[in-house]
Amino acid sequence: MSKIIGNSLPSIPWQDKPEGYKKPVWRYNSNPIIKRDATSISNSIFNSAVIPYKEGFAGVFRCDSRAVSMDIFTGFSEDGIHWNIEEKPITFLGDDQEILKREYRYDPRVCFIEDRYYITWCNGYHGPTIGVGYTFDFKTFYQLENAFLPYNRNGVLFPRKINGKYAMLSRPSDTGHTPFGDIFYSQSSDLEYWGHHRHVMSSYKGDASAWQGTKIGPGPIPIETDEGWLLIYHGVINTCNGFVYRVGSAILDLEEPWKVKYRSRYYILGPEEYYECVGDVPNVVFPCAALTDKDTGRIALYYGCADTVTGLAFTTVDELIQFTKEHTF
Repeated sequence: MSKIIGNSLPSIPWQDKPEGYKKPVWRYNSNPIIKRDATSISNSIFNSAVIPYKEGFAGVFRCDSRAVSMDIFTGFSEDGIHWNIEEKPITFLGDDQEILKREYRYDPRVCFIEDRYYITWCNGYHGPTIGVGYTFDFKTFYQLENAFLPYNRNGVLFPRKINGKYAMLSRPSDTGHTPFGDIFYSQSSDLEYWGHHRHVMSSYKGDASAWQGTKIGPGPIPIETDEGWLLIYHGVINTCNGFVYRVGSAILDLEEPWKVKYRSRYYILGPEEYYECVGDVPNVVFPCAALTDKDTGRIALYYGCADTVTGLAFTTVDELIQFTKEHTF
């Protein structure tokens, strides 16, 4: 049996796999868990990150307003399903006003490392780049230097240092809708200067796995297991009706995470339900967060649906690693 290397989380949101269901990931039966109008000014709430906090859960949420401006907001929940999201966006403190200037913020991830909660997001600075900040209490937030030059998206930290360095996955991009994109690994001694850039994996240019043929990008914080880092990521195909976003899985080497051990040719979650197929951007499932429980191997996956609402799905470390290894290419 595969094992999660992490913490116990007996309060993890959970529903058992439906009897007779054959796929490796199954949806919460009351999706979406966060509607588009969960705050007084929101047009949509999606592509957001959650994490255990105190006796419950905290999160950083992408809320596009009814002006369709993009920003990130804090939220709290007792059970990981029912959320109270703040009405005002996060305000960051920092040493350099140049970095604190806001253009736009979206698609956050949250990662606990050592003694604090780090937030990464797509940050507008003369084009999209990776913003980095942290908080101790989800009340006061501090912003650090942007990790990279524009253009970059999907900055995802690893939950521990690797070989004594902070580690991050990202997806270099362009200033538009990015009809390309591979995943890269970078490391840093201080969370400011990033280097040792290594290619992890590319979109797949072939019929054998066409769902991820246009671009790929890292999703939730990688999950440490005894078999390697379990990476849940998004993949995109360009169709006659536009981009379609699906979710895939891969297993990376623990100490050299730019080395891919296994990668599934089949997607593990795709847009099928109405709320995933119909919305501001149709046919999108976009994972940004995963909760895990080491005792049971359970994984709760949070994902954006059609760039409009937030969904919840479930799997286990055994199921996902077995599926990834059986269908690797």
